[in-house]
Amino acid sequence: MMQTWFESKAKYMKVSESGKEQMVTENFLLDAVSFTDAEARMIWQLQQMVKKNEFSVVDIKKSKIAEIFSYDTGEWWFKVSINLVTVDEEAGREKKLRTYYLIMADDINEALKRLDESLSYLVVPYIITAIAVSTIVDVFPYEPAESLIPKGFVPVKEENPIFTDGTNPFEETEETNSEE
Repeated sequence: MMQTWFESKAKYMKVSESGKEQMVTENFLLDAVSFTDAEARMIWQLQQMVKKNEFSVVDIKKSKIAEIFSYDTGEWWFKVSINLVTVDEEAGREKKLRTYYLIMADDINEALKRLDESLSYLVVPYIITAIAVSTIVDVFPYEPAESLIPKGFVPVKEENPIFTDGTNPFEETEETNSEE
């Protein structure tokens, strides 16, 4: 299944390097199945990061980023635009498909090197059309541990998904028929 990435902007108080608190608006990227899921996951992430839980999610939109190449080291996220060159068999001419990637690196040279390593599986030629430092501060890929059932909620059982105990109290059973 292909990932759907959402870009989210959050506004919150952040302590600067000088030790002074200031209001900032930062961009984040997260993997989610819908806008609702993206907002819920963003709120959960911000609750872990922001002291006093004083924040607001000010924008969420679908991202055009196709894939993320994350590394253990790297200070910046670079947004890379490439054109995949394919041949349109019916028209008999080259067709370019623009794709966006996000790659973690310390500088542009390292980003280009990591991009070449990461795209080594491609069999079609590609052209790098743009590379720039992204405004994205952090990326939150899907983690199965985040989808645990929240405290106070009861999972729906498979036997009868309408009722949480698995039985329908309005359904006649053999026991009630035999008593008559």
